[in-house]
Amino acid sequence: MSVLTHQTRGRTGGTTGSFAWLLVLGIVLAALNLRTAVTSVGPVLDRISSGLGMSGVGVGLLTTLPVLIFASVGAVTPALARKIGEHRLLLSALVALGAGLLVRAMVDSAEVFLFSSALALSGGAVGNVLIPTLIKRHFPGRAGTMTTVYTTALAAGTMLAAAATVPIERAADGNWHVALGVWAALAAVAAIPWLALSRSEPERDTGSTDFGPRSLVRSKLAWAVAAYFGTQSMVAYIMFGFLPKMLIDGGYTAGQAGLTLGVFTAIGIPVSMVVPWIASKFADQRPVVAAFVAFYTVGFLGLWLVPAVPAWLFAVLVGIGMGSFPLALTMLALRTRTPEATAALSAFGQSAGYLIAGAGPLVVGVMHEASGGWSLAFLLLLVVVGVQLATGWYAGRARYLEDEAALTP
Repeated sequence: MSVLTHQTRGRTGGTTGSFAWLLVLGIVLAALNLRTAVTSVGPVLDRISSGLGMSGVGVGLLTTLPVLIFASVGAVTPALARKIGEHRLLLSALVALGAGLLVRAMVDSAEVFLFSSALALSGGAVGNVLIPTLIKRHFPGRAGTMTTVYTTALAAGTMLAAAATVPIERAADGNWHVALGVWAALAAVAAIPWLALSRSEPERDTGSTDFGPRSLVRSKLAWAVAAYFGTQSMVAYIMFGFLPKMLIDGGYTAGQAGLTLGVFTAIGIPVSMVVPWIASKFADQRPVVAAFVAFYTVGFLGLWLVPAVPAWLFAVLVGIGMGSFPLALTMLALRTRTPEATAALSAFGQSAGYLIAGAGPLVVGVMHEASGGWSLAFLLLLVVVGVQLATGWYAGRARYLEDEAALTP
């Protein structure tokens, strides 16, 4: 019996019944996996590079791969979905993710490790774009609630891979291969519901406007969403990459710096649980945009200028400010009317956004090396937050991508 037998349509036009619960389970399990290929590497990067004899160029490429893959593969995801089908494509993405994670955990070659990492990241990139589209298609009347579910699972998976990889390595007598390989099993579990869902591809509106990348280049709203997504991702990359060193240079011990980073990461889970729900209650998200900018500003100024106050307090404020990430994902559904437009905006916004974000850590590294301190880095962060306010103010206003005159056929 096909799972479509249990599918019904609710009052809001969304999917209901056992089919809907299978979709929710599939989305949660997929979201748990989208960042494991990224955050499981950092804690054991030194052991990986020494074990594989990886050069400095190889390490640099490995740390840059997420940005490159998320941008490039994410851009072509809507076209792939039209050809393959959204459910089947997400199943294929999870298989690629699991295969890449498994292969890289088994090899002793730096080149194969990089290639398999790219394969795993490609699966995550497809999921990044597809899941907001699936939420818009199957749960149009509950987009805020489902985005809350999605972003919470994404945050939990991100923190789990970052926090558990080293303990797993220690339990395996220092074997980093095992520590990385366990995440392939999680991807295999996530593929199970999509095996059933792949037999029931949703009907697509063939009469809707096809928003390709070339047409979105003319859209002010698409660029505002991309810049908002890019600035919040840039802040995240800079903080995850440099916050511990900032604190150590400020007199904190490595243990205190690590604990502060843990608090900073953990705060993302409760924030992800409330932001999409709150944002979806209002047609205009500009007050939420401004609130996050205020948290960012106070947090950065405190970390920079008030060393007498415990750093974790300001790290919490910055962590709350990073609620701009689930807000950006929520906007993908709120600024579009159809799943097809959501897919296009998701692909464009995330691809361009990740390219914008990728420059942040490089610029901060150069600034720190040139000045020997972190003042220039904090000034850059404040400028980035200012750009985030301007672009979020435009993207947060009640409007729809389909209504832009530049995109009307």
